[in-house]
Amino acid sequence: MTTRRADIVTAIKARLQRWLFRVGGPEAGPITLGQRRIFVLPTGFGLALALTLLVMLLASINYTLSLGFALTFLIGGVAWVSIHHAFRNLVDLTVSPGRSEAVFCGEAARFGVQFHNPGRRPRLGLQLWPSGGAPGDDGFDIAPQAGAVHFVAIPTRQRGWLQLPRLHLETRHPLGLIRAWSLFQPDQRCLVYPTPAADAPPLHHDGDDHPGSTANGRGRDDFAGLRHHQASDSPRHVAWKSVARGGPWRTKEFDGGGSQRVWLDWQHLPPGAGIEARLPRLTRWVDDADAAGLEYGLRLPGVELPPATGSAHRHACLAALALFGLPTAHAQPAS
Repeated sequence: MTTRRADIVTAIKARLQRWLFRVGGPEAGPITLGQRRIFVLPTGFGLALALTLLVMLLASINYTLSLGFALTFLIGGVAWVSIHHAFRNLVDLTVSPGRSEAVFCGEAARFGVQFHNPGRRPRLGLQLWPSGGAPGDDGFDIAPQAGAVHFVAIPTRQRGWLQLPRLHLETRHPLGLIRAWSLFQPDQRCLVYPTPAADAPPLHHDGDDHPGSTANGRGRDDFAGLRHHQASDSPRHVAWKSVARGGPWRTKEFDGGGSQRVWLDWQHLPPGAGIEARLPRLTRWVDDADAAGLEYGLRLPGVELPPATGSAHRHACLAALALFGLPTAHAQPAS
């Protein structure tokens, strides 16, 4: 009963927000912040000033203080003008989706949001954060008739597509008495790879029936696999690409019977392991094979990527792992 009531309250709040803030879901860019999309309210400091001005006005009326009237209306006029400045600091800004690089699950996805200021005045003291979250300390400005890119960090909790949630843009320029804000949701998403397994066994060449093929020996300096790093290992054999990406320290092993072509096969993983247990191991092996400069391929049920090298092939393999078993339009619910 409690869960059903919470669902009803959530649905009512979502519908109210769609009607009030005119944001019903992802919007195709560019998004123009017109007059109807900007909201203005006093800040806590502004409310305190309004109360102070009311007391000053009552005292001036009671004691017939001409200077009191002058000071009250002067400060009130400045506060009133700040409403206009806060409002026009946002009006007519255009927002477009930017770039977002794929990340591993558990890392923060960074969405680039593009702003363009068509006016001849700068837009100062802007802050951007996900709706429902807390504002950050990294304010930014936009020069006249120029653009700017601001990045929003969103935590990731599952693999697949992560949709950029509704964003909150706010300004308290120029005096901090008035807050003007707008809500919008650019149609933008980021691909989240599975988290690489920390305890995955090292990548080995044990024949065609294991993650690697051994068709062509190439001498004693052929790559044989990766193992955990030891302090006595030569720095030349460290898999530096894996270390640079924040992975564990691994050392390359070489022998005379290996090959530089490797197959990473779903069927060669422990049969009792589930999907979410197999994918992290394959993700780790993709990273290890790429760090070692191997030519590797990936076999999944219904998917086969032939052996290749390079960043594009690495992304294709990790994307196949990220989207394996998910609907095409899958996206993580925005928080």
